Amino acid sequence: MNFIKKIFEGKGDGSVHQQFVRFGRGLFERRTVMAVKKTGKIKINTSFELTNDMVLFVFENVAKARVSGVIFAREEIPSLGKGISKKSLVEYNVDREMASSEIEEIAKKSYFMLLDCSANGISLTTKKKLPKPSAKSGKMNDKFCVLEADLKYLPQVTEEFLFDLKEKGAKKIEISHDYQINEIILPKGEKDPEKIRILAKRKGEIIRKTVADGQETVSKIAFAA
Repeated sequence: MNFIKKIFEGKGDGSVHQQFVRFGRGLFERRTVMAVKKTGKIKINTSFELTNDMVLFVFENVAKARVSGVIFAREEIPSLGKGISKKSLVEYNVDREMASSEIEEIAKKSYFMLLDCSANGISLTTKKKLPKPSAKSGKMNDKFCVLEADLKYLPQVTEEFLFDLKEKGAKKIEISHDYQINEIILPKGEKDPEKIRILAKRKGEIIRKTVADGQETVSKIAFAA
């Protein structure tokens, strides 16, 4: 389940928290941008925030797939061999077949999985460099991830990414989110500045804007992550 859907269903966890670590107080517009087109196939473009969720979505629908790209982790992942330490992350270059069970375990330790993968009528391509750290509002690269899938995957796409869409027959859907962060909840008893930054919770509101075949709807939900 992608982190936005988790928020709207009240199922926040560590993967949701990770998405907000870099944010302070304020309004951050046009985050987690997605464009979906349904023609002879399904095509989804997204910004970088959904990279891990897109990889996991592919492997929720196939048992195994060939993958290539880069995995950044905050700790060592022995199954990936020897990584390259870069600042606070370990970088792994991968190019081999993986099973869904292996990806699920890797995802638990990953910061971002910048992977291309394909199997059984579904494929994903991603950029191989993360955007520069910034919490400022601005234009997001909505083609950081590109997923293409046969129409047989439409029910899964709808359930995962278009879970609140009223116009089920819409052919062109654009979705973006504004983050309104009102409060930073600091961890009790922690003295280390970096740990405080990572462990602190952000509390506020997510404003979800959906345009389906030209018709806009807006929904809001409070969150703490």
